[in-house]
Amino acid sequence: MKVLIITYYWPPAGGPGVQRWLKFVKYFNDFGIEPVIYVPENPTYALEDASLGSEIPENIAVLKHPIFEPYRFAQVFSKKETKTISKGIIANKEKQSFIQKLLLYIRGNFFIPDARKFWIKPSVKYLKKYLSENKIDTIITTGPPHSIHLIGEKLKNQLSVTWIADFRDPWTTIGYHNQLKLTKKSANKHKAIEKRVLNTADHIITTSFTTKREFEEITNQPVSVITNGYDQEEVTQTELDDKFTVSHIGSLLSGRNPKNLWMALYELTQEYSDFAKAFQLQLVGAVSNDVLTSIKEAGLSDFLKLKGYVSHKEAILIQRSSQVLLLIEIDSEETKCIIPGKLFEYMVSNRPILAIGPRHADICKLISETNSGYFFGYEDYEDIKSQILRYFKSFQEGKLTSETIGIEKYSRRELTKNMSEIIKKVSN
Repeated sequence: MKVLIITYYWPPAGGPGVQRWLKFVKYFNDFGIEPVIYVPENPTYALEDASLGSEIPENIAVLKHPIFEPYRFAQVFSKKETKTISKGIIANKEKQSFIQKLLLYIRGNFFIPDARKFWIKPSVKYLKKYLSENKIDTIITTGPPHSIHLIGEKLKNQLSVTWIADFRDPWTTIGYHNQLKLTKKSANKHKAIEKRVLNTADHIITTSFTTKREFEEITNQPVSVITNGYDQEEVTQTELDDKFTVSHIGSLLSGRNPKNLWMALYELTQEYSDFAKAFQLQLVGAVSNDVLTSIKEAGLSDFLKLKGYVSHKEAILIQRSSQVLLLIEIDSEETKCIIPGKLFEYMVSNRPILAIGPRHADICKLISETNSGYFFGYEDYEDIKSQILRYFKSFQEGKLTSETIGIEKYSRRELTKNMSEIIKKVSN
């Protein structure tokens, strides 16, 4: 069964956005699905990881069509600010420069639903011809960018194809949406387009339980949850770090700044000399200046190791060699639904997780269910400090590990099986 998948992110794109559908495509053939991929010919990726290209199965058809992206012109104002915003790193309001405020205003009010909207019209024209000539009746769109879903909507209306819309993140309730300096008219337009998409698609997929509930309040169309997951990565055997390395892998935006955690770590270095000798805080990926400033103000500069962005394969190696893995989500109502893909890779690494985020977050449920670590709210200073100390004592005894349970259902192959069943059911 042939299925057209429309996505913006595809190798050489790096980061989590590309991995979800790259992994589905990797296993689709096992379940009778033949994917055809449609991507931009000349995209602007904030992160690139050439190593992911090796995971694309042979003989997969990848269609490419040019895209016009205004980000290239925005760099005239400030190349640094444009790249920072495209990565999702937005400074606190009081620290935003005039250029960043201007770019956010333009992004939110002139490019609705997003700056990739100029790919919609040429893509519809190109794909109408391709779908008709190749007798493909099922399409899947995945966002963000959510303008991708408008390609699906137009193809659905013009060709009566079966359309599945996959949401890796929410739309109007995602944390950064309120930072786009939207006018009331623009905010209402975003919501109207979101509602239209949700009520036109034949089936909607989300990556979290909270987003599923949110969408079910907007539409009567069926909504299913297929989370992200882990793959059985073929990596060389790694040894654990000699130091008590506490690592965070992935971007640390301004809102992901648990000051109680930094304070707890500093106090442990002051109260326990052996902790101070062994401890290392390792951050892998983009880190906002706000977070770095808080870490340094907490007195942790001498313990900080910044790795910057690394390939996915190297990230896996770092996860498996670290003593403790940090998972930090923004403390807000809007982020309760966020289940980052790295959570599942953390789980399969057999390293204990220390997670911090908003109360009743979906990640709390998953961590508890799989016995993969502990979850705390931002204000839980004493509990955070006590758990780190327990982890450290287990480290000293050579007994620090993670005994996860029931994670098999989150393997990429099992998740692809679930996705394939939905595709076949909706298409019949």
